[in-house]
Amino acid sequence: MDIHRVLPDSTTPALILASTSSIRLQLLQAAGVAVSAMPARIDEEMIRQALQSEGATPRDLADALAEMKARKVADKHPDAFVLGCDQVLEAHGQVFSKPESPEQALEQLGQLRGHSHKLLSAAVIYHQGKPIWRHVSTARLTMRALSDAYMQDYVNRNWHSIRHSVGAYKLEEEGARLFSAVEGDYFTVLGLPLLPILGYLGQRGIIPS
Repeated sequence: MDIHRVLPDSTTPALILASTSSIRLQLLQAAGVAVSAMPARIDEEMIRQALQSEGATPRDLADALAEMKARKVADKHPDAFVLGCDQVLEAHGQVFSKPESPEQALEQLGQLRGHSHKLLSAAVIYHQGKPIWRHVSTARLTMRALSDAYMQDYVNRNWHSIRHSVGAYKLEEEGARLFSAVEGDYFTVLGLPLLPILGYLGQRGIIPS
């Protein structure tokens, strides 16, 4: 079932966001893109583990997951332009997943504090059964040397929001207080390389340019 559907006019090719991410949908809509959202039902964690066992890099991992999401929805809507996205956090040579509990969120923050890490945000667009465009953007974030007490309070206050985010933080919320520096595109941090996407949609005539 579509969520928060916004229909384009009859002269505009349909764009579908293969995601349940409210922030990605909001960013596209705020940029004036007529888009509908549809969940892509894939087992992300199983696929992630399988790709990592084959030696996939974090960049390849983000790209592959974005493509799988786009393809899943595109199989049902071949005439639409389907946008799949994924974000990967790389720190200390490992890839982080979304925390499954407050305890795991606290553990992730403990590994990130006082260090820099990378966020890789991938986007793939499918049309008529094949990928026609892809992009991966990277941002580098440096987390403050947070105290144990503050991290515990942060998780307690924000668990229901940060449970959906790798690294157990949201920069657009109180998570901004966790960082001393952010290098890269703000939209990349939010999980959507918006500017490159808008550029391509303009080239294809999906949005005016």
